[in-house]
Amino acid sequence: MSCACKNPFNHDIATENTPMVNVQIDGEWVQVPKGMNIVAAAERFSKFIPHYCYHPKLSVVGNCRMCLIEMGTPKMDANRQPILAADGKPEIAWMPRPQIGCATQVSEGMGIRTESPLVQECRKGVMEFLLINHPLDCPICDQAGECKLQEYSFEHGQSNSRFIEEKVTKPKNVDIGERIVLDDERCIMCSRCIRFSKEFANDDVLGFTQRGSHTTLAVYPGKRLDNNYSLNTVDICPVGALTSKDFRFKMRVWFLKETKSICTGCATGCNVLVGSRENEVHRLTPRENEEVNSLWMCDQGRLGFHEIHEDNRLTTPLINGIKSDWSSALTQIAQQLHGFKPEQIAIIASARMTNEELFLLSGLRKALGGEAVLCDVIERLGQADGILRSADLNPNSNGAKLLGIANPGKLNEIRSGVSNGSIQALLIFNENANEAGLSIESLKKTALVINVGMRLNGAAHFNLPSSSFAEKRGTMINGKGRLQRLNRAIAAPDQARDDWEIIRDLKAAMGGGNGIHTVEEAFKAMAAVIPAFKDLTMSKVGDLGVELTLSSVQS
Repeated sequence: MSCACKNPFNHDIATENTPMVNVQIDGEWVQVPKGMNIVAAAERFSKFIPHYCYHPKLSVVGNCRMCLIEMGTPKMDANRQPILAADGKPEIAWMPRPQIGCATQVSEGMGIRTESPLVQECRKGVMEFLLINHPLDCPICDQAGECKLQEYSFEHGQSNSRFIEEKVTKPKNVDIGERIVLDDERCIMCSRCIRFSKEFANDDVLGFTQRGSHTTLAVYPGKRLDNNYSLNTVDICPVGALTSKDFRFKMRVWFLKETKSICTGCATGCNVLVGSRENEVHRLTPRENEEVNSLWMCDQGRLGFHEIHEDNRLTTPLINGIKSDWSSALTQIAQQLHGFKPEQIAIIASARMTNEELFLLSGLRKALGGEAVLCDVIERLGQADGILRSADLNPNSNGAKLLGIANPGKLNEIRSGVSNGSIQALLIFNENANEAGLSIESLKKTALVINVGMRLNGAAHFNLPSSSFAEKRGTMINGKGRLQRLNRAIAAPDQARDDWEIIRDLKAAMGGGNGIHTVEEAFKAMAAVIPAFKDLTMSKVGDLGVELTLSSVQS
């Protein structure tokens, strides 16, 4: 399944029909797809060629010169046939000067040296030029710990500088966009940000001005870097020239624990790394998955984690506004629910819940009276941008449909039932009642309102705190039918619990038994009865997910 975000500049993609060529890399003959970029070809065989301007998802410009290598072609006899050595392989005629690896494609019989004395001397020279005017501000630079200039200077640079003249000064702390700050003195003119904005985000707003040592990065007059993918330029900037206003000076990256997970901002389900420390999320960054988001993610999804740590977070069970404990709350809820007929009960669930939570919720619905209990989710629609942002702003709409929780049209019946009093018990999971069209006044007329979520519902008789996406594990099905996995990055605050645990214990309190103790067991129980998940386990879903057939999801 293709990703809408793919562009034509992936330099390491070879199809089954791509012919293979014989190439010598550092004295070893290997086979690589014809036409592959030398940097990408060498990487296949654990031969890393340092680079700055080159990026596998962007066009090649060859302007940093860090990827210089020695290259040769087969020696030819008078009949233009390769001269073979004793091992039967062509003898190589090495060129007298180095070539850039990023803009050179492999061909039959080519020789490549990535670590020769000439190559190493070239790298030292390039590093010396890049560091001539670069400020020595690593201790205060946000990129420290992720800076390629810093890394390569240790490996290929010199311990001292021969440059004794005054460094060129350039603009610092330049506000070039709603979420981006530019420090031009750190820029090494790799042009990654320029190419990304033009080729991927379709927002050609960046360019270079001036010449030589005075070259600076700038936005075009009257424009700003405000597109919804602007923070990707921070990710791909190899130095600290572009920094995120949101993350700037907040945390050193080497302190962060990175947890593989997915974004829950829309149905695309971009793969992400959740960067956290001491039980606080500090940033989300994209994680590579060619079938979903390639190497990118939108700014909306990237910054959506802040609600986790808002001061109004619900962290303790409340009964009529008074703090309680889980045992008392669940026991009282179960007792009161037994007093209602199934047709008097309704459930508003969320397509932002995991499959495991929705599966257990379907079991709770059966315990309450089955299909007589109205149940639906709130639909959220936006505008797709043709890149990554989906028109469906719920991350698990397919899961809600597959598990019978989403029942189009039932939300209107629930709204009418609450209004006319025919529904007397309402369970709300991870949703704002106002978004469902239910006012505080109408909810106050309802005999029993149970709110499960991260925010307080002032009209609810029971408010039960649940976990955020970064605090729980589970699976979701994105808009294209790919089953993906959430992983816990931080612990839930105070007494907040996973929704699947709350639902399981509520069902148990009503006399429904309790045979599930882990989220893996919840997935196993779901896979046993839902054909789309047959033969799958959470571990089989893996870091990159598995593709389900859309027919099985939509049926």
